Amino acid sequence: MFEFSWPWLFLLLPLPLLLLLLKPAASNASTRLRIPSFAKHNLTSQSIEPHARRLNPLEWVIWLLLVTAAANPTWLDEPISLPNEGRDIMLAVDLSGSMTEQDMAYNGQYVDRLTMVKAVLSDFIEQRQGDRLGLILFGDTAFLQTPLTRDVKTVSKMLNEAQIGLVGRATAIGDALGLSVKRFANKDESNRIVVLLTDGQNTAGNLNPEDALLLAREEGIKVYTIGVGSDNPRGFSLFNVGGSSGSNLDESLLKKIAEQTGGLYFRAKDVAGLQQIYAELDKLEPISADEQTFRPQSSLFYYPLLIAILLISLKVMLSTLRTLKEPN
Repeated sequence: MFEFSWPWLFLLLPLPLLLLLLKPAASNASTRLRIPSFAKHNLTSQSIEPHARRLNPLEWVIWLLLVTAAANPTWLDEPISLPNEGRDIMLAVDLSGSMTEQDMAYNGQYVDRLTMVKAVLSDFIEQRQGDRLGLILFGDTAFLQTPLTRDVKTVSKMLNEAQIGLVGRATAIGDALGLSVKRFANKDESNRIVVLLTDGQNTAGNLNPEDALLLAREEGIKVYTIGVGSDNPRGFSLFNVGGSSGSNLDESLLKKIAEQTGGLYFRAKDVAGLQQIYAELDKLEPISADEQTFRPQSSLFYYPLLIAILLISLKVMLSTLRTLKEPN
């Protein structure tokens, strides 16, 4: 469908005629509406008879095109229905220093924990079509990287750009859970799910995990916890000599958070362990929302504007050639 963003601008179409009518007849030699830059091309040197106090057809066409461009003609495509069912999922990802331990088997080699988490979660995020995702990163404290959105590509990009030490090297599990609960405020018509992923125990932050758990329970938020780290020490590894390989993981806390909020606890010792959460979240009944539609828009103002510029250029060129042909 074709429409104008500001159709009231067409009320300006009679403006040149009004200006000509309001000017005194004695000054008719200068009453024609002109573009100042035309003067140097001798466009105003021609004498004008009193009865010729009007715009010529070309000038009217140029004025019409300029007003049309200003009104912003727009083409609206057919409405596109947006998903009206889905889940609200807040991802809380640990960026503490221990996430650099290279004890995770991925694609035939050992990689650090964060690399494996990014690879698997990126695939998980791309499959969340219809869901709204948010991203919280935590270390010494927790901060919101991406609010709840259906733009899953942006969430995936923000996760892939996250780096160890971005928010310190400790582990503030309580702050991460508390911030997740806060972001779900005033969202009653929602599944309200938190996926909290960590490889350690609470060692920092302003909020105790027990207090954060109490808040989550009161708000009815379901928390799925994921403990990352292999059970196999890799003390002889070049990258992880004497590493803990998951021994610092506070599984009892993660299990408690999951059980008391109605969620589940997963132990991600490898890719398969982390991927288990896919099927579990897909079992949750999506929440229906009011149907929303989106109509793609294409602005077309540049077409009349370009034509007007071409006509002005043509008028200037013709006037210049006429002046050059006149005898000195």
